[in-house]
This record gives sequence, structure tokens and C-alpha cells, in this order.
Amino acid sequence: MAVSKKRIWGWMAFDWASQPFYTLGLTFVFGPYFALVATQAFVSDGLIEEAAKAQAQSIWSIGQTIAGLLIAITAPFLGAYADNSGRKIPWIAGFSIVFVVASWSLWGLTPDGAGLYLILLLFYVAFFASESALNFVNAILPSLGTDKEIGRISGSGAAFGYWGGVTSLFILLLLFVESPDTGLTLLGIPPMLGLDAAQMEGTRSVGPFIALWYIVFMIPFFAYVRDTPAPKVKRTSLRAVWGDLMATLRGVMHRRSLKYFLLSSMFYRDALNALYAFGGIYAQLVLGWSVMKIGIFGILAAIAAAIFTWLGGLADQRFGPKPVIRVCVWLLIVVGCLIVGMSRENLFIFPLAPGSQIPDLVFYGCGMVIGGAGGAIYAASRTMMVRHTHPDRPAEAFGLFALTGKATAFIAPASIALFTFMTGNVQLGFLPVIFLFLLGLFLLRWVNTDGDRAA
Repeated sequence: MAVSKKRIWGWMAFDWASQPFYTLGLTFVFGPYFALVATQAFVSDGLIEEAAKAQAQSIWSIGQTIAGLLIAITAPFLGAYADNSGRKIPWIAGFSIVFVVASWSLWGLTPDGAGLYLILLLFYVAFFASESALNFVNAILPSLGTDKEIGRISGSGAAFGYWGGVTSLFILLLLFVESPDTGLTLLGIPPMLGLDAAQMEGTRSVGPFIALWYIVFMIPFFAYVRDTPAPKVKRTSLRAVWGDLMATLRGVMHRRSLKYFLLSSMFYRDALNALYAFGGIYAQLVLGWSVMKIGIFGILAAIAAAIFTWLGGLADQRFGPKPVIRVCVWLLIVVGCLIVGMSRENLFIFPLAPGSQIPDLVFYGCGMVIGGAGGAIYAASRTMMVRHTHPDRPAEAFGLFALTGKATAFIAPASIALFTFMTGNVQLGFLPVIFLFLLGLFLLRWVNTDGDRAA
């Protein structure tokens, strides 16, 4: 049955609406701003600067760890419930409300660090809500086309989302985010709407901006996307849903390709999320970049992500998702090695001249690879999941996908926190990311690119 273009575009609107949270919030504006405020607060409490930076990175990673565990626990059960009831849209609407309220609250992080831990909690509440809504949105993907078409649709949707990230980042940097030194935006003007640069209100506006962006651009989703009627609505009691979920989990153990794909993606997605979450913080703490400079870096990364995610979708349609994932993981391993081996003073064993721009240029390149390869992996991975998904249980399948993406989500941030604490060095804290990519790549060898639904 042909799917209307409005339904496909409505589905892709979610990526456009939600991407600014990751581009502006997690990586390029709020994350580095949080690291800066937290570091200054810890220095005021008596820590030396290096220890304060490590502490700032540690509490950020702890927040991501807890949010990831909550998603892992809840996603499969919510997915099974949605499949049994035949309804996904109400869940997406409910999580959207939570997301908007929590995102708006990020305005409250003032430069003096008051309410630091409350804002950290609210940020990861928004993260939990966004990721939970995404699981249900992904579960709609199998109904949008054939296996070959889905690779292109998934890549196009993700690329569309990254263009949303680029656009939102341009708007925020040009009109709102101020330089701490001059109080002016990238256009050389004070923050719009009379916002107070001295209180970093331009940067803090990232929270309300994310919320308003989401409200406006989710309108096409709710206008054109409807639940596909389930062929048979099952019981929705806790006992019935739990029984169906356990049966599915037992079945996974007998599906070799699915089992190894879930295990592989568990590790490489965890490592990728760590790069997203800590890339901007690394730039601020190790390279000393301002929030505005990190924002420019983010624009380059997001443009690369949009272009290469779209190209990855075309490659997915022609060659299948597995080769796309493999090439991208290798590229991210190289990036991980550069992050560990580079500082203002050295590039691996080679000393750099004072004031050298080499670290800046190298990390700009790293950002483009993270954006491009990360976006292509995201799109290709959900295509691969569709190829392993039973047509009648898509929400449960993507709940399991979320489970394996988050069940070990504590490993990367917790390992980063541990390595950073043990070494007192932000760079060496990234070593676990490389190991996780390598493990994911090794397990990928047993995954069938055509899936195993017939098995």
C-alpha cells in the first residue's frame, strides 16, 4: 500500500523538531556552558582548576548515566504496551509535554551556578523524554515503505533533522549567544529581545528556544501521522504486556543476527553518544574554546552531518546498512585516538609551539567526522533494526533497540568519569570510548545485513 508523502514528511518533522536539543543542548551550547559554570562554581568552593574541570565532566557523565539507565529499564516495556494497545501517538504527545517543560527550565542556569544540580536534573529529564518519544517515532518507520525504501527514508529524515540543527544553531549564534568577553553575538550585536549579556541570558535562552522550536515544528507530525490500526489489539494488563515482552526477549537468544546486532550497537552507540555529550565539553576544558567558538564548530559538524547522513542513506539503499555502519565506526575510532592524543601542548608525542592553531584545526576536522559518521550510523542502525523487526511488534522491537542502546549507556559516561577521576586528565578520560567502538566493530561481523525476520 502506497504511503502518502505527507505522512513521510510528517514523520521526518520529528527529527527537525527534536534535533536542536542535541545540537544546541547536549553538545554545542548548553553542555559547554554548563561545564564552564560548574567549573567556576567548584573553583569557588576551593578546588584547583584542573580538579574543578574533572569534577564538572564527572557530574555531567553521572547525569547521562542515570538517564540512560532509566531509558533502558522503561523502553522495552513501554514499547510492548504500545504494540498491545495499538497506540503510539499518545505516548509521543505525553513525552513531548515533559520535554518542552524541562527544556524551557534550562533558562534557570545562572552564571553563579545557583541551582546547578537542579538544572542538571531537568536537562536529563528532557533527555529522557526526547529519547523515549524517539523510540515510538522510530517504531513508525517500518510502515513508511519497503526495506530498500526505508534506508533512504531513514537517512533523509536524519539528514533533515541535522539541517534543523544547523538552522537553529545559526539563529542562536547570530542573534542570542553572547561572547563572555564582549557581550556581543556573532553578528557583533547585543543579544536580541533585550537579554542581559552580563547574566549570559543570550546563552541561557537556549532552553526556551529549544522548547519553542519543538512546539512549532511538531505540528506537521501530529497533523499527518496517525497510528496504524493494529491487526489485533491485545490485552494491555501489566501481566499480559510483561508476558509478551519476556517471550520476545527469549526469542532474541535464538536469532543469531539480531542478537549480535543488538550487542554490537549497544557498544558503538554508547561510544558515539559519549562523543556527542562530551565533545563540546572537551573543547571547552582542554582547548579553552568559548561557547561561541564551540557553536561555530557545531555549525560545521551539523552541516557535515546533514550532507553525509543523506549520502549514507543513499549508500544504505544501494549496499545495505552494515557496510555504512562499519566504515563510520572506523572513522570514529580515528577521532577517538586524536581526542586522547591531543592537547594545546602536544599532538601525540609531538610538541606544539605555544599558540599553535593545529589543535583547533584538527578538532574542527574531528567535529565534521563526528557529525557525518555519527549521523550516518544513526540512520543506518535504525534501518538495520527494521530489517530485524517483526511487522506486528515494531514499538517493542525499537524498545529493545533502546534497551540495548541504553542498558550499557552508563558504561561510557561512567568509564569517562572513572578514568578522568583516576588520571585527573580530561583527555585520558576518553580512552574507554575507543575500546567500546572496537568491541562494537568486532561483534558486527556476525550480523546479517539483510536481517533475520524469516529465520
